[in-house]
Amino acid sequence: MEKNRFIEICANSAASCVEAEAGGARRVELCAGIPEGGTTPSYGEIRTAQELTSTLAIHILVRPRGGNFLYTPAEINSMLNDIRMAHDLGLQGIAIGCLTRQGEIDLALLDKLMEAAGSLSVTFHRAFDLCRDPFRALEHLIDAGCHRILTSGQQPNAEKGLPLIAELIRQAAGRITIMPGGGVRAHNIARIEAETGATEFHTSARILLPDEMEFHREEVPMGSYGMRNGEWRQTCRQEVRKMVSGE
Repeated sequence: MEKNRFIEICANSAASCVEAEAGGARRVELCAGIPEGGTTPSYGEIRTAQELTSTLAIHILVRPRGGNFLYTPAEINSMLNDIRMAHDLGLQGIAIGCLTRQGEIDLALLDKLMEAAGSLSVTFHRAFDLCRDPFRALEHLIDAGCHRILTSGQQPNAEKGLPLIAELIRQAAGRITIMPGGGVRAHNIARIEAETGATEFHTSARILLPDEMEFHREEVPMGSYGMRNGEWRQTCRQEVRKMVSGE
């Protein structure tokens, strides 16, 4: 029986956006810098994603660097400029997150980012999973006007965070969408759905692509985080379809 779940794809490229749309996803969070946990994609990548898709809602991650979510004035300026770019390009939404040194939501910065967002749909991303008190943070994000929270339930993955995700959904009571993400796969999405009552899900649905290079120089690394030269992962439409349909 077809489930027709609302699937958001964490897309690492315009090509992944194409695969997401072909598999039945309705929205993407387009990112760069996936090994760093995600950073803001380039103007060129965003424009290409728009040109190659037609029905997909494109949100972008607004995050100037990897690491923590405590930002300098220069980094905040970059974030505001990227939100302006989202408006200029006619995007549907953004994903943001900011914390204080004490692990609370940075309400002053959040208000500034929300004002800049205006009519854009806003997701507070997994910075939420590093906050001190998720229940207090939930109320702050509702008051600020965020539309959804992406969370693994403050655990390494959403399966381990099921109890907290379910509690957050009960507390939210429809005032904001709680979207499980982090380790959501075709084999566990039904359990996450059943045990939490979630209706939107965030996943990458990526597979490892074959390396088409014939010449290699493995002793000269072009990346980090344990990836071999030439390795690349991309969203796969078949994996997306499995999660959308529940088949």
